[in-house]
Amino acid sequence: MSGLAKYLLEEGHFVTGSDIEDSKYIKALRELGAVVSVGHREENLPDDTEIVIVSTAIRETNPELQKAKRLGLKIYHRSDLLAEIAQTAQNSGKCFIGFAGTHGKTTTSGMASYVLEKSALEPAFVVGGIVPEISTNAQHKGGDFFVAELDESDGTLVKYHPDIFVINNLEEDHLDFYKNGMSDLLKVFNQTVSQSKKIIVNADDKGVKLLDGDFITFGLKEADYTAKNIETSPSETGFEVYKQDKFVTKVKLQLTGTHNIYNALAVISALLEAGVNLDVVKEYFTLFTGMGRRFQKVCEFDGVQVYDDYAHHPTEIKAVLDSASSKFGAENIVAVFQPHRYTRLKGLWEEFKNAFSDSSRVIVTDIYEASEDPIEGVTGSNFAKEAGFEHFAGSIKDVAEKLYPTLKNGNVVVGLGAGTITNLGKYIEECQVANRV
Repeated sequence: MSGLAKYLLEEGHFVTGSDIEDSKYIKALRELGAVVSVGHREENLPDDTEIVIVSTAIRETNPELQKAKRLGLKIYHRSDLLAEIAQTAQNSGKCFIGFAGTHGKTTTSGMASYVLEKSALEPAFVVGGIVPEISTNAQHKGGDFFVAELDESDGTLVKYHPDIFVINNLEEDHLDFYKNGMSDLLKVFNQTVSQSKKIIVNADDKGVKLLDGDFITFGLKEADYTAKNIETSPSETGFEVYKQDKFVTKVKLQLTGTHNIYNALAVISALLEAGVNLDVVKEYFTLFTGMGRRFQKVCEFDGVQVYDDYAHHPTEIKAVLDSASSKFGAENIVAVFQPHRYTRLKGLWEEFKNAFSDSSRVIVTDIYEASEDPIEGVTGSNFAKEAGFEHFAGSIKDVAEKLYPTLKNGNVVVGLGAGTITNLGKYIEECQVANRV
């Protein structure tokens, strides 16, 4: 939502809005001229508003939404706005590259935006995280490319018609919306595939193999674009790129983990299919440090490091902890997991229990509800008890205050989740400062 607001501000529109708490995203929007209130109240919505944009998280009882309906205002879902922005970009001659899939869409869309921008190709983009160095999640520029992260969580993926549609992977998730699991998810992706010009998919992914269509593929085995002669270290990854068994180039990444090889391949194949000269952009793959909230170090003190990661699905958590343990050793990893949504924890209960093998200690917080109503028996406490993990109740600040005294030299704390867990490092650092005083 903040990325869409920024894009509109750069187009010259006047933007107002509200959120439940202040944040760095709100600060950035205010600096661009947006009027943003904290708390949802009827008076936040000016009477002369033309269009109201809402996210899936906004309930019908929201006072601003109710006022908009009384005034007869146009009400768009956030996906309607992104679809209109994308269509406008295509009408002006831009190539619309959309990245989707259960995992990795923020990293791939952000990586593509980064290398295009650093190569002076001036892309327009709207993605789901802060792009490093550019320090934004959206921009409106006049180059030949529009890059977007396309969210599948609520079925609105079908509103887009990308010139290049990249699917990283497919796995059951968002079970609050996809009541029939994978079959419902495949229907949404198959429809979007049918209305896209070029479709690029991960040939090694089991879920992707269930899709219908003729695809351009990337992968580590049999695919149109492959990574070979992979070299890894605790701090970087190198590999050679081949197109249909013909050598294309060699790439180095600061990112580690097999999932990031797939991410880079997804971007490389998309850019090549879009006609980008890889020699122009190649060096910037090496400089890309990863998206905000993707294994992002937030503080360090007395031999303790604290990282923040958006991972909130078992597969994502496994990938993050595998990468962290290969770098620091599993015996040093302290995972702090904030379950995101009751429906996700309930639907993937067993998978979550088995996602933390690459850590020495697991702490589970209370569930971040993300606008959902509680489900009986589905609690952070019950999950932690059954899995044999620790449970810290209360706010993330409470969690930090309980965790801080137990940390020791060499610990690597990894906060995992899509909610308020992102503030864990800030609160641990406050504990450390208070302790020194």
